[in-house]
Amino acid sequence: MVNVSSPPKSLPEILPVFPLTGVLLLPEMILPLHIFEPRYRNMVDDALDGDGVFGMIQPVSPQQDNRPLPGAEKETPELYKIGCAGYIERWEKLPDGRYVIQLRGLNRFRLEDELALRRGYRRVKANYNDFPDSSSEKGWKCERDALTRALEGYAKTQGLNVQLDQVEQFTDIELVNILAMSLPFHPAEKQALLEASSLRDRETVLLDLLHLGAGPSEPDSGPPPRTVH
Repeated sequence: MVNVSSPPKSLPEILPVFPLTGVLLLPEMILPLHIFEPRYRNMVDDALDGDGVFGMIQPVSPQQDNRPLPGAEKETPELYKIGCAGYIERWEKLPDGRYVIQLRGLNRFRLEDELALRRGYRRVKANYNDFPDSSSEKGWKCERDALTRALEGYAKTQGLNVQLDQVEQFTDIELVNILAMSLPFHPAEKQALLEASSLRDRETVLLDLLHLGAGPSEPDSGPPPRTVH
């Protein structure tokens, strides 16, 4: 049975975190997750007993595979300092204890300190003050034509099947954030997209990554790739 939860009234200072390499969550966006490790089942159990909130954050050193190896529950790899908190909007607990959840992004956070493990999962002291509420950028417009052209070149070079005709169904904010979350960028590049200070900056980083991933421009095919900062 699929269950639906309401958004929390506030963001918790003590935040459980789920470290995953190459996985990006952005405010107001949806991230589907399959929770199978016992420690993260515990985390979801505890979150559902409370405000339903936990954070997504990447390890600094990319992990080869997000499936746990024997003894992985004892590892505490260094984490990036910025992640994104989300709440469990929809969830289903399977008969064997695994969860299938839909996490809705709320707000980015800065990791200020790490606390003791609780039931095997990691917790941090989170500061949200550096990141304004995403509603402050509602109505923002991206360079849609430039983004679509860059996406087309990137998809061709990378061998991706991208339905460009579906781009129009998304708002400008959704388009930039969906591409940032879903395209197969390197984990460090994903982190750069997360840490961009504004939607305009995120769009700039995204365009740079698309141009770089598409390779050298053909003559008269458009401007050369810009440098990612």
